[in-house]
Amino acid sequence: MYNILSLFSVLHPHLSMTSLRQFSRVVFALLAMTGRVSMLNISRWTSEGGSYRTIQRFFNTVIPWGTVYWVFFSTYLLDPESTYILAGDETTVSKSGTSTYGLSRFFSSVSGKTIPSLAFLSLSLVSVKERRSYPMVMEQIVRGDAASNQTELSADPCDAIGSCVGKRQRGRPKGSRNRNKVEVKLSDTLKHIQMMLTALLARIGDLIPLRYFVLDGYFGHNNALQMTKACGLHLISKVRVNTALYFPSTEPYAGRGRPRLYGQRFNPQQIDPKYRVSIQTHENIRTQVYQATLRHKKFPETLNVVCILKTHLPTEKKSHVLLFSSDLALDAEKIIDYYSLRFQIEFNFRDAKQFYGLDDFMNVNKTPVNNAANLSMFMVNVSAKLLAPLRLEHPEASVLDLKAHYRGLKYLRETLKILPQKPEPIVIDQIAERLGSIGAIHHTPAQLNTS
Repeated sequence: MYNILSLFSVLHPHLSMTSLRQFSRVVFALLAMTGRVSMLNISRWTSEGGSYRTIQRFFNTVIPWGTVYWVFFSTYLLDPESTYILAGDETTVSKSGTSTYGLSRFFSSVSGKTIPSLAFLSLSLVSVKERRSYPMVMEQIVRGDAASNQTELSADPCDAIGSCVGKRQRGRPKGSRNRNKVEVKLSDTLKHIQMMLTALLARIGDLIPLRYFVLDGYFGHNNALQMTKACGLHLISKVRVNTALYFPSTEPYAGRGRPRLYGQRFNPQQIDPKYRVSIQTHENIRTQVYQATLRHKKFPETLNVVCILKTHLPTEKKSHVLLFSSDLALDAEKIIDYYSLRFQIEFNFRDAKQFYGLDDFMNVNKTPVNNAANLSMFMVNVSAKLLAPLRLEHPEASVLDLKAHYRGLKYLRETLKILPQKPEPIVIDQIAERLGSIGAIHHTPAQLNTS
């Protein structure tokens, strides 16, 4: 294992020595502690110099988290031989009360409804080779006053008896023009994503060649596509199963009017076999993958669409999923693979909530809330670095094994303080191994223990 303070020495140009010492103590406490992750509990698990006031000062310090993420990743976790893609997703953290910064009602997929919560948007680098996601930036979503004025802006202009003043007639108004589908108006969420994405790409520079940005089906629309293309990337996402897609028209130009763009409508249940990429059957489920270049009336350009059609053979019931990419040259296998890798960011959220306090923090002000959330996600990268040597011999080693080791190390340090004489180093290693195995799922070798 590694000494925490020396591990964070690469952050010295970006953090003061005081913040660096506080940072190392807080990280060690998060690795060793049990129970609710709050500032008070963190102070109980830190060594000398980690009082409650010190922990409060640390959480009220403005930390350049974007730089911290990138410097740590590029120093310890970057694999030059791996291919990376960018993925984005948001998560909600349920909170009670009324005074927490950014508290509003956000949709929770776990609860299946909107709940009082905080929402955070995260961008991650996903390694195609390692099949692992590394958080790169995380920011809070704070709703403005626009949402409160939504009802007022969308009020029905008709009066109570049903008559409308200035109601236009049916059909297209004379003199109206087609909308420019490239120059779109971005929502506040898309503007936030674009700002985060631009800053992250500027930090990465030419060190990692990035081409694809993966978002879930919520962002499977033209506005998200144009935002992604403005950042110099291709979008990979998903559209609704009932989306109206069309083959490009193959009819010759009639000589007048605008050339026809849309041909036959795409039917996912009945697809020409010439578009089939693969077919396989497993346990009465037949999976067929189709790929075609299609058009959507809300998108200005053609899309590279992949249809995954599953058929339950005994009942002949069918279901399908529609993935798409703006890169027309990307093959179906990679589109499916890259979109499935997006789910790795959900494991980051799980670890941050389960082990590092993303669900537990009790801060209420803007800076402490931001620091608590980013610290939880940053610990995911720290865990990946600390687990790397352990996984060389035990690939199944998890965060539970890592926390068990550091908890045993904490107990060992406190025990050595009350002994009249320190034991021999070999005895200390044996004690550390024995204590570190308590609560661990997999065996921890002695040679990987911290001295």
